[in-house]
Amino acid sequence: MKQCKQDRWSYWVVSRFAKRWRSLGAGLCALLPALLLVGCTGMPDGVKPVGNFDAERYLGKWHEIARLDHGFERDLIDVTAEYSRRDDGGIRVLNSGTDRFSGERKQAEGKAYFMGDSDVGHLKVSFFGPFYGSYIVFELGDNYDYAFVSGFNTSYLWLLAREPSVSEVVKQRFIERATALGFDTGELIWLTD
Repeated sequence: MKQCKQDRWSYWVVSRFAKRWRSLGAGLCALLPALLLVGCTGMPDGVKPVGNFDAERYLGKWHEIARLDHGFERDLIDVTAEYSRRDDGGIRVLNSGTDRFSGERKQAEGKAYFMGDSDVGHLKVSFFGPFYGSYIVFELGDNYDYAFVSGFNTSYLWLLAREPSVSEVVKQRFIERATALGFDTGELIWLTD
């Protein structure tokens, strides 16, 4: 009889703990993705998106000149990004690059939407369902011939251009500006000479 009471007591304690943990766990599970999504659409300290951004002029093909390394572009060369309008008012993103070892051309299609006003160069981009990351244009050539782009933190940085190469002046400006903002420009991968 004593064993039976102890088992009931243990069951009651465990079930109470489990119910509370499930409630807390469900709340955390609902909150965590929201926190992750907010965190991925922010901006690094000091990075400010360009104003007077004209999405129509930004559309079209861009060549990747330099980037910080990350898993989803690792070992890719001859990387391009093509932007076009979506029916829902967003921007279609088509990124492609050649695997430098296999020679295989790989591509990924995504979607982008402005984080606020459409004349500010801060967008959120998704290649994976509901998960978005920041796309911040923080410098743009007067003729939309080059763009400095950041992600949500200083681990993500790109130099894009309409042509497959840029002048030394643009390269130096990119390095100086990015260094001043806290990016590790010593780790840049240059895709052109």
